[in-house]
Amino acid sequence: MYKNLVSAGAVALVAACFLAPAFAQTSKPSSASDEPLKVGFVYVAPLTDAGWVRQHDEGRKAVEAALGSRVKTRYIENVAEGSDGERVIRDLAQQGYGLIFTPSFGYMEATLRVAQEFPTVRFESITGYKTAPNVAVANARYYEGRYLSGIAAARMSKTNIAGYVAGFPIPEVLQGINAFTLGMRSVNPRAQVHVVWLNTWFDPTLERDAAMALFNQGVDVIAFHTASTAVMAAAQERGKLAVAYHSDMRSVAPDAQILAVTHQWGGYYTQRTRAVLNGSWKSGTTWGGVQQGMVRVEAFGPKVPKAVQDEVLARQKDIAAGKLKPFAAREAVLDNEGHVVIPRGHSLSDDQILNMNYLVAGVQGKVSK
Repeated sequence: MYKNLVSAGAVALVAACFLAPAFAQTSKPSSASDEPLKVGFVYVAPLTDAGWVRQHDEGRKAVEAALGSRVKTRYIENVAEGSDGERVIRDLAQQGYGLIFTPSFGYMEATLRVAQEFPTVRFESITGYKTAPNVAVANARYYEGRYLSGIAAARMSKTNIAGYVAGFPIPEVLQGINAFTLGMRSVNPRAQVHVVWLNTWFDPTLERDAAMALFNQGVDVIAFHTASTAVMAAAQERGKLAVAYHSDMRSVAPDAQILAVTHQWGGYYTQRTRAVLNGSWKSGTTWGGVQQGMVRVEAFGPKVPKAVQDEVLARQKDIAAGKLKPFAAREAVLDNEGHVVIPRGHSLSDDQILNMNYLVAGVQGKVSK
């Protein structure tokens, strides 16, 4: 989430990065200081009641709850990527913060530049892909939750048409659209997904307008990969159904929400902070999903029958156990231009998932340039 467009070469580097086990630390511990570790968090958007930033702030709170007086945390919200981000990250390092989390792709280069200036400070570039001796990277397999939400969406749709309000056409977003579509079509082969590209992450007015336009096209259930709750509010207003993303959004859409695909950063943030405290922190890469507890579906809405809830939760257990892979094909999977993208009996490698640049059959739309 919150990424700028990634070049093909950069995406290839991503594929090489996210192959390490989650939360691995292998260096030897060193003695801990009596002073609390100062831990900084830089947020790319305002901290609201739900959404991308909210989930990362829940992770910050989990660090405080787990480590108590051993840490002192601080967050700075609504920091633009680019020069502003670099300034804030550098300010935190200068103020003695020993661990700094930067959860936005657009902070990656700034994080690396500041890290060179402060080699004793540890940095965690969330959704980045470039490491350094004092910079680790982490991301989550959000597409696993998208697949599960697609199953629920297909069961709840009466028109067989879902909508998808999308930010930028980067691999992470394409993974989500495709997994959602494959999840829908696993239980309803007639299902279609209509995509609207916004080329922005956070614009509540634009997000709402896109949702309303999709509802006017016969969409009765909608998903999104943007930052606000505007799509959920639009669904509530129009009497439609929606899949919440990042956070539980029933406070905004109590009747519209089918379920929420939530991101869980508390475990990762706590383990990485504890590693700094005990001297075992080591640069590395993490790409965790349902199995690692970093992504899950939850918070079913009141209109979702128990049978649908049970089905989705059973499939979630299958993903956690490694029995179900969203990008594995019993029958050949085609893109929406008719080319085979997953041969029958095959599954995509991590490298192929991370380099995804197409939309699968069933998606009405094109990869925006």
